[in-house]
Amino acid sequence: MLVLLKPGTPESVASDVMTRLRMAGLAIHRTEHDGRIRIAAIGDLSAVHWDDVEAWPGVEGTKRLERPFKLASRAFHPHDTVISVGRAVIGGPALTIMAGPCSIEGEEQAFTIAAAVAAAGATVMRGGAYKPRTSPYAFQGLGEEGLKILRRAADAHGLAVVSEVMDSQLVPLLARYADILQVGARNMQNYALLREVGQLQKPVLLKRGLSSTIEEWLLSAEHVMAQGNQHVLLCERGIRTFETYTRNTLDLNAVPVVKELSHLPVIVDPSHGVGIRDKVAPMARAAIAAGADGLIVEVHHDPDHALSDGAQSLYPAQFEELVAQIRTIAGAIGRQL
Repeated sequence: MLVLLKPGTPESVASDVMTRLRMAGLAIHRTEHDGRIRIAAIGDLSAVHWDDVEAWPGVEGTKRLERPFKLASRAFHPHDTVISVGRAVIGGPALTIMAGPCSIEGEEQAFTIAAAVAAAGATVMRGGAYKPRTSPYAFQGLGEEGLKILRRAADAHGLAVVSEVMDSQLVPLLARYADILQVGARNMQNYALLREVGQLQKPVLLKRGLSSTIEEWLLSAEHVMAQGNQHVLLCERGIRTFETYTRNTLDLNAVPVVKELSHLPVIVDPSHGVGIRDKVAPMARAAIAAGADGLIVEVHHDPDHALSDGAQSLYPAQFEELVAQIRTIAGAIGRQL
């Protein structure tokens, strides 16, 4: 249930309303919009007489939250969520570009790519230290040593860090090095992991599952937010369909749909979406035109010898050209880069 307080309601009165709802066994989440406090009361609503609630001091009215994803919905939080990470402001008028290698392979590789993506306009460096690979014999990442290298390379060029966490036990370790914790597509419905990252106050980049619906994706975000972490970034990275020419089918329909349903920022990953280097830029351009708040792109200075996902990684020169194109598209749709 959504409880709307009157404009200008004193904090003491708002606190009393929330306390009384908690005493009824409901979980309480608060936001503000247009100077009005909005309270989401979630749980067994039958324990409360809602007609009585509307007569409480400070309460203007109540409204049922119809969507199964309560906190992620615009009904609870009507305006766009904006998340600041280092120099990146994600979800506002400016677009955010995250870029880097699929995997951190070593010091020279990481520093070379960090310099290239920072010079081109990225503000967040991506890089995997723990890699969930389809084959158990493929490169699995450098672990904590990879995180240390990633952090040093990013810091040297003024970049924030996003890296994937695969296991709830690894959350404290990843949180030590990364500014944004990525939950990968295969873990989108790993509820133990979602609860664990939900305990943090660090942004979570939540990738859409391989075969997940938009509602399932938003409900996974809800698992994080229900734990108290409201800093969730949604990432469309392609879904599995009958088409086999590209690695996945990048569902750009999801961008405007999710932007209508939810206040959370939407990032698009065209690299995993198509899996083919020369198809990444066209889909990246289309993603921005569709309303995405940013991109996460794989870049490698020597992709033919990359230890993972070289076929979908852009050369630095290609990435630089793409950023210039994105800047032009941003201006045409009233955004900036």
